[in-house]
Amino acid sequence: MGKTELLRGFGIVRAIVVGAIVLITGFAAATLAQENQAEATGPCAEYAKKLCEKADKATCQAVNMATDLMPAKACEAGLADIDFSYNRIVEMKKQCADLGDRLCADLGEDTQTCKMVRSKVPELAPAQCKGMVAEYAKVLADLQKQEAANKPLSAADQKAMASATKATFGPESAKVTLVEFSDFQCPYCSRAAAVTDQIKQKYSKEVRFVFRQFPLPFHQHAHLAAEAALAAAAQGKFWEYHDLLFKNQQELGRESLEKYAAEAGLEMAAFKKALDQGTFKEAVDKDIELGKKVAVNGTPTLFINGARASNAMDFGALSAQIDAGLKAD
Repeated sequence: MGKTELLRGFGIVRAIVVGAIVLITGFAAATLAQENQAEATGPCAEYAKKLCEKADKATCQAVNMATDLMPAKACEAGLADIDFSYNRIVEMKKQCADLGDRLCADLGEDTQTCKMVRSKVPELAPAQCKGMVAEYAKVLADLQKQEAANKPLSAADQKAMASATKATFGPESAKVTLVEFSDFQCPYCSRAAAVTDQIKQKYSKEVRFVFRQFPLPFHQHAHLAAEAALAAAAQGKFWEYHDLLFKNQQELGRESLEKYAAEAGLEMAAFKKALDQGTFKEAVDKDIELGKKVAVNGTPTLFINGARASNAMDFGALSAQIDAGLKAD
């Protein structure tokens, strides 16, 4: 899932995501304001420059946009009492520092979620931190839910995820089992598929890899593509078809699915009948329900021996985790 999978849900998750959206969508305007300030001279350009020397990136962007609209006399007044503005910046950012401390005290300093908070909260604009403080109970509840999802799965859940599927490679007796929930229409899943190929090349004789269907409801063609992939699996051609789907993500309508089936060498009458009759619809839906049970909220989501991997698109990080699992007693 790349950065997108860092935060899910609402509460602080929502607030941080909203904060990130504010920063991203405001970046072009902020950059323009910065360029204007760089080109401009006078008290407003000087005022913005001095404040940005003390401010974080988010506050600096806001300052540049604000001073671009201020009259020169207001900026002159600000320059005359610059320490007031400096102190306000310190006070505003303290809200974020206090929020991070409070959340980590409630979550536990050693938790993965606290580490995420420590990393991301300082990047937020003070207004975002203020908003999260106002809804602290909901913020904390959402983060606690996220932390619970980070814990290794039970043996029963691991067994359920790894069993009864032909969308797999590697020995069943492998010491390390990877289970991925994916969506053929998801662009991040396409990147994860390239990592899967690397895992297959390096570890196909040492690990078991299981592919689970998790078509997202807002992807129009994802569910039928998942059914088609299972129809290919029934003919022993899952990975060939898997690769074709991810290679052609922009064209996943029924006609295209049949074209890829022919390219993969499938028996077309059986393939078409499976799609016509919805033969694998229930199997896809069961994968979705299984994913929801283990707190899959988006794709790609990858588990290594029941522990949620932080980034399914980073082969280096996954390789290190796999190697550790293979060496473990």
